[in-house]
Amino acid sequence: MALNYNLGSIVMMKKQHPCGTNKWEIIRVGADIKIKCLECSRTIMLPRVEFNKKLKKVINQ
Repeated sequence: MALNYNLGSIVMMKKQHPCGTNKWEIIRVGADIKIKCLECSRTIMLPRVEFNKKLKKVINQ
């Protein structure tokens, strides 16, 4: 799977967030990826390797 995501991309993760959605916006790209939940606006930061494992698909680039 080609992992083409940029700052501002909307991505779908494999597991749902406790608020009930699995759609996130990428707000920081580097060695770590920071993503924001589109439902409740909670942010989390993941190492790039872990993010790539948990990523299901890129919705918008």
